Amino acid sequence: MSEEQLVLGGRYEVGELIGRGGMAEVHKGHDLRLGRTVAIKILRTDLARDTSFLARFRREAQSAAGLNHPSIVAVYDSGEQEMRESGGAPVSVPYIVMELVEGHTLREILNTEKVLDPDEAARVTAAVLSALAYSHERGLVHRDIKPANVMVTRGGAIKVMDFGIARALADTAATMTQTQSVLGTARYLSPEQAQGEDVDARSDLYSTGCLLYELLTGRTPFIGDPVSLVYQHLGEQAKAPSDYQHDLSEALDAITLHALRKGPHERYQDAAEFRHDLLAARAGDPISPAALASLVAVSGSAAALGGGVASSAGFETEPHPAPGMVTSQGRPGGQPPPRPAPILPLDDPAYDDGYERTDEIPVREQRHAGGWLVLTVLALLALAGIGWVVYQTLGPGEQEQTVMVSVPHVIGQTEADAERIIEDANLRLAEPQLVSDAQAAGTVIDQDPVANRQVEEFSEVTLTISSGPDSITVPNVSGADESSARAQIEGVGLTVADEVEEEDNPAFDKGIVISTDPEAGNDQPRDDPVTLIVASGMTEMPDVEGKDQFDAMVDLQKARLNTNVTRETEERSDVEEGTVLSQSIEAGTIVDYDEEITLVIATAPPEIITQTETVTATTTPTDDPTETDDPTETDDPTETDDPTETDDPSLPPGGVPGPPKPTGPPTDNPPDPPDEGAAPTTRP
Repeated sequence: MSEEQLVLGGRYEVGELIGRGGMAEVHKGHDLRLGRTVAIKILRTDLARDTSFLARFRREAQSAAGLNHPSIVAVYDSGEQEMRESGGAPVSVPYIVMELVEGHTLREILNTEKVLDPDEAARVTAAVLSALAYSHERGLVHRDIKPANVMVTRGGAIKVMDFGIARALADTAATMTQTQSVLGTARYLSPEQAQGEDVDARSDLYSTGCLLYELLTGRTPFIGDPVSLVYQHLGEQAKAPSDYQHDLSEALDAITLHALRKGPHERYQDAAEFRHDLLAARAGDPISPAALASLVAVSGSAAALGGGVASSAGFETEPHPAPGMVTSQGRPGGQPPPRPAPILPLDDPAYDDGYERTDEIPVREQRHAGGWLVLTVLALLALAGIGWVVYQTLGPGEQEQTVMVSVPHVIGQTEADAERIIEDANLRLAEPQLVSDAQAAGTVIDQDPVANRQVEEFSEVTLTISSGPDSITVPNVSGADESSARAQIEGVGLTVADEVEEEDNPAFDKGIVISTDPEAGNDQPRDDPVTLIVASGMTEMPDVEGKDQFDAMVDLQKARLNTNVTRETEERSDVEEGTVLSQSIEAGTIVDYDEEITLVIATAPPEIITQTETVTATTTPTDDPTETDDPTETDDPTETDDPTETDDPSLPPGGVPGPPKPTGPPTDNPPDPPDEGAAPTTRP
């Protein structure tokens, strides 16, 4: 994958590579919305076009997303992102966003430690079985249990991961073979997986038995190439773990070998039964008779039948004495038991025990000890039965003494785990009561009687089970894409309506969630769907006519219409320059983002410059034209004093001279006024 940093789904920032598998890479990531560190599993781009790998990867997301258990790695989200192949072609690559587990896989621990302490191995395996019991109850078979798929956190918690080839129990037609290959890991395959037959929960238990075997011994039950491993799983019996680690107890031998029986009906039938035996071994309690029978069937050990199987993991190895037997501590002085008679060579004439010699039963002494031990146990059981019958028949007839047991504490457990714990305490479970509560659905929130109370054996215990809250607060998903918003809302227990509502809101990209109905922060009944309101990618055309072109562009930018604007000009003198005269799309029209728009902008017309010339005609009233002053001798008008500067009182107000006075002799009759427009004349 490219080294450049990616953001998947607009939310998950991809960081450093922290793991690589056969079909995917795991990166450390950061959830930008919730601000938490996550693990992001991304399918390799070279496999993104392979339909089988795509189906397997998507099935892992669907399978693990429905599981909520402390021993299973949680899946938060999934999606697909368009990336580039090495050749540059685009390809849609799926990814899964998971809980980031700080720790190491069992494979890494085994590579360093080689083997685990028997008690720690039993604890780790019991936690794996707890996760498998949960997934099996929900109809899901993991089908690939191995050390690389089990994480140990820094605090010691166990996390099962990688449900990539998991299938539903109901999918009976699904087999483990595909394209002539076996899905799963050859060293941990159950016989039915190796043969390509239908699998069920018991196949996971066989693989878990292989896991326990490796934790105890540092090696898998069978070693070889994949083909030989398949044949060994089908036809060979694994040796007891104590053959490689001599400090292991026969209890762990019995449990491991019982899990590795070839026939599904011969081994543990469910994860809870397997886990119960491991917990009993750790606590020093007897393990199941079925496991002891497997030990006898596989190893031929007679000590198992004598009650000598040590039940704590990695401790007592000396068998418990059968009735009638005396240990070294019971002999005077603590003397050790006498040594058995020496075993003679097979070709010695004195060696004739009358039995057919086999590799599994080499000497008569061992066979006789086991036979007498079995007969002794059967005889004692028969005597005990006869004594009980006689006591019931001839006894005092008083009421049998009541057996009291302590009620276990199951509040906070799941309903299935609580039922198992109560039954293990020899109590019965009454019909549970369902009550709405803030606790997750299926969680025990109350019990009656209360914990630690002494009650009669096989009394009923009533559990109050949470059905989940009646209403759930709607989360804020504004700004998320539709798929992420659905995942967040469904993650809190609400449902999302199939149909979405679209709203014209230019503040959001097309397809991005604007809000929800009901709005975020409101309480919604869990069965009522929440409707997503997403941006339609359309906007309303604003009215910009008559506005300054710069104000108009601001309005268009707010409406996401400013990228494809064409401006044309028109000369207008009646409006200010830069005013929008018209727009190509009518105001109020709903259009797509960045719709092409044409604006007509007013420009000022060109300025016209005109020049004018003034001519002034001057006449002198004189009788003799020859006596008139030469016009050239008249004072130059340009040399005349400024009217504003003259003090001549003969000038009328305003300083404008009147018409010239006549110079001839006075006459009785005044001259007629000249016609308008005619040149002034003088009369002699």
